[in-house]
Formats: sequence, structure tokens, C-alpha cells
Amino acid sequence: MDTTIPTGTACPPLRSVTASPYSDQVILRLSDVERRIGLKKTTIYRLISERRFPKPIPLGARSVGFVLTEVDAWIAARIAERQP
Repeated sequence: MDTTIPTGTACPPLRSVTASPYSDQVILRLSDVERRIGLKKTTIYRLISERRFPKPIPLGARSVGFVLTEVDAWIAARIAERQP
């Protein structure tokens, strides 16, 4: 199947695409968060229930994800707490 555009054929104009405010956001699955922060699921969900860790966002009927920037901010806050 030849997919080349014949010479002299005009290509349709490109559409203007507006960048989404979420285009630079990364979603982590729970296993990624566990590796990143060194805590297990039970502890993470306990911290969430105590409002001490970012809430997950729903991805589907039985799956959630965590926003990378929120997790990184939580890590940075833990580091800042230990500073004298």
C-alpha cells in the first residue's frame, strides 16, 4: 500500500491545538507511589484518611492514580520538616 502523497496534492491545513492545563501532569499508580516514597499501601491509605497524604484521583471503576507533582510536594514537605 503506497502511503505517499502525490506531488501537487495539497495537504489539509493543521488545526490549532490549545494546550491543556493538565498536559504536563503525570499520574502515578499506587505501586509507583510505594516505590517513590518507601511506604506500603496500608500506610499510604492511613495517611490519606488522616489528610496527611494527597488523595488519589479516580482513573476507572476500580483504579486510582496519584498526581506526581502532589506526591513530590509531599516528599519535599517531609524533607523540609527535618531541617533545623
